[in-house]
Amino acid sequence: MSTQPLLQRTAAKRIALPVKVEPKVAFANERTFLSWLHFTVVLGGLAVGLLNFGDKVGKISAAMFSVVAMGVMVYALWTYHWRAHSIRRGGRGPYDDRVGPWPSLSISF
Repeated sequence: MSTQPLLQRTAAKRIALPVKVEPKVAFANERTFLSWLHFTVVLGGLAVGLLNFGDKVGKISAAMFSVVAMGVMVYALWTYHWRAHSIRRGGRGPYDDRVGPWPSLSISF
């Protein structure tokens, strides 16, 4: 005779279901990327204006603004690709950036 009960409970098995990510999530990612690029174009335009019409201090400021604009462009591109990869993989998120500049302005879904 066995001491185990007739009806045994098995461990709860997790069923893997594909996560459906709505298209609006990808479009929000693109909108955020374009917003960052808009900011860098404005900053680059300011740098070009200072470079053309500024004195020595203006040229130094233009160089600094150009470096900052290029850094923000690289950051925006990296963040865009990171989010797009997470969305394509079907991750549930969160897709917001907690360490980047202005984390309170990040997109949320």
